[in-house]
Amino acid sequence: MDNKAIAREAIHRHVWSGFPDEDEIFEIISESHFWQNEIDPGWLRREIAEGFRLKQAEEASWPEVSDCDRLDAVFGALHDDGILALHNAGYTQSDGTSDVAEFYHEDGGEESGIDGYCFYHGQDLEGVIETGDLFLTFGDIDGDDARGVEVGRRIKGEFESAGFVVEWDGSIKTRLLVKGIKWRRRGRPDNSQ
Repeated sequence: MDNKAIAREAIHRHVWSGFPDEDEIFEIISESHFWQNEIDPGWLRREIAEGFRLKQAEEASWPEVSDCDRLDAVFGALHDDGILALHNAGYTQSDGTSDVAEFYHEDGGEESGIDGYCFYHGQDLEGVIETGDLFLTFGDIDGDDARGVEVGRRIKGEFESAGFVVEWDGSIKTRLLVKGIKWRRRGRPDNSQ
């Protein structure tokens, strides 16, 4: 695969994830995929802008409430229930676990009322865009397995109440699997911040 094909694939993945803005995508691709001068920066910026234009055009055909909107609502309800729920938490499970610890302490630690956590990371995001299946990592904030299983039950119940199909064997060692998501995260992130 040539450099332009590699870049186009990465652009598509990042634009459709709905998280990074144009500048962030440019930085990610130019710094993590290519050595200096391996890809024309002007071409890369034009391709990223075109990726956002195509996505925005398709958004007009999406339902008023997408699966991503429902996912956001579930994460909000989980937060209200004392479960720290993070979107796109790093790229790996280890990154996500680090993000959980960071946000837990930023939210006040033991004083926050948070007793559990739930997240998906960048590799999970790539998977759901490709397959429609989203894996969720979860657990008790203090690492207690029995309480972690209860957190898993609460998360599963919240997703099912929102109409999602969830597979899980009830074990702390198995991640929750939310099936059949059409990944449609609206909007073009604002570059002005």
